[in-house]
Amino acid sequence: MIYQLDLPVDVPAHSHSDAQGCAQSLAAGVAEALREAIDTHGYASLVVSGGRSPLNFFASLAAQPLNWSRVVVSLADERWVAPGDAVSNETLVRAHLLQGPAAAARFIGVYQPGATLEEAAELADTALAELPQPIDVLVLGMGEDGHTASLFPGSPLLAAALNPDCPRRCLPMQAPDEPRDRLTLTAPLLKAARLQLLVIAGEAKVDTLRRALAGNDPLEMPIRAFLHYPLEIHWSP
Repeated sequence: MIYQLDLPVDVPAHSHSDAQGCAQSLAAGVAEALREAIDTHGYASLVVSGGRSPLNFFASLAAQPLNWSRVVVSLADERWVAPGDAVSNETLVRAHLLQGPAAAARFIGVYQPGATLEEAAELADTALAELPQPIDVLVLGMGEDGHTASLFPGSPLLAAALNPDCPRRCLPMQAPDEPRDRLTLTAPLLKAARLQLLVIAGEAKVDTLRRALAGNDPLEMPIRAFLHYPLEIHWSP
């Protein structure tokens, strides 16, 4: 169970009875944070992760009453595949989050059609200059290898992406599975987010988090770079 972990005192963990309950609770909390950001500075920025896990959350968030025209949405990472591809995070976000009233949000994609992955990352870096910063709400996932976003252990540019002084907003990454070519927001941009949420499910992810908490090297398990305030962890069986 998530409560058995030796988490930092300033990192709250929330346990939910099931995935749907987690999605609904998370959506309500994220919507409230976005409303507060809009009330404070007139707009809100939301950065989410892709994959299949957040689909219930996306649907629940899209149904929340919110001035979506004041929200800018982007991705923590992306596979270097064109929008429309089945494994594209942008495709999932457009299909499951940017629907109904939420379609009024502005979306900044991370995928760029460069001649090379590095060129695509440079183009994404330029595009991300339009993302209001610091990010108001960041929603992260975590793999069983301890990666988050596309910050993968062993990727050639991981150290650069984790460097607190990294000048880039986006860097190319190599994943251990296909498609290997990825684009990721860098740690300084992600870690500056006002509200950071880590959403995990199942006992295997609890075990991964336990291993991450037992060490200090983020190059071995990049999630370690985020295990401090203002992170909140949400878990469901």
